[in-house]
Amino acid sequence: MARIAELEYATKETRTRLRLDLDGTGSRTIGTGLAYFDHMLEQLAFHGLLDLEIACTGDLEVDSHHTVEDVGIALGRAIDQALGERAAIRRYAHAYIPMDETLVRAALDCSGRPEFHFQGSFAQPRLGALDTQMIAHFFKSVAVAGRLTLHLAVLYGENDHHKCEALFKAFARALADAVAPEPRRAGIASTKGAL
Repeated sequence: MARIAELEYATKETRTRLRLDLDGTGSRTIGTGLAYFDHMLEQLAFHGLLDLEIACTGDLEVDSHHTVEDVGIALGRAIDQALGERAAIRRYAHAYIPMDETLVRAALDCSGRPEFHFQGSFAQPRLGALDTQMIAHFFKSVAVAGRLTLHLAVLYGENDHHKCEALFKAFARALADAVAPEPRRAGIASTKGAL
């Protein structure tokens, strides 16, 4: 059964078209108007083995906030839609990603209960045109809209580019593992029988 989602998410500030295949090969076509953000989303698709198409137009003349937030909401909704009932998946996963001097951890539960916790900081206000305060906010938007429990931590590091990129890669690997089919389980991965 294909685990694919296609959707449009539009507000007065942005318009996002998104297509996601959880069982892809890392194929990606990304365009948000924010080159650094596009680069991070490409890392997410590649390392998460997601086929991902994102086209977003937004009020970048204001700042990056609405574009980053709304892409996060759209991606979260697509993950939720593609997972369907969330049956026969591993559900839990984590990943540690080193990038040069930086080490990042992502822990994920496809629980159906949105929760987000971030530990880390950035020294620079921006990476390219992306406000660094929007990095954690992007992942929060994905977690809430995707009904995921997501904990991200920059364990240590100096270079803000490395911290950000490692966060996207860690989330990608944890997501790929958490949504992977578990052939030994026919139903929901919960003793309650529901998420």
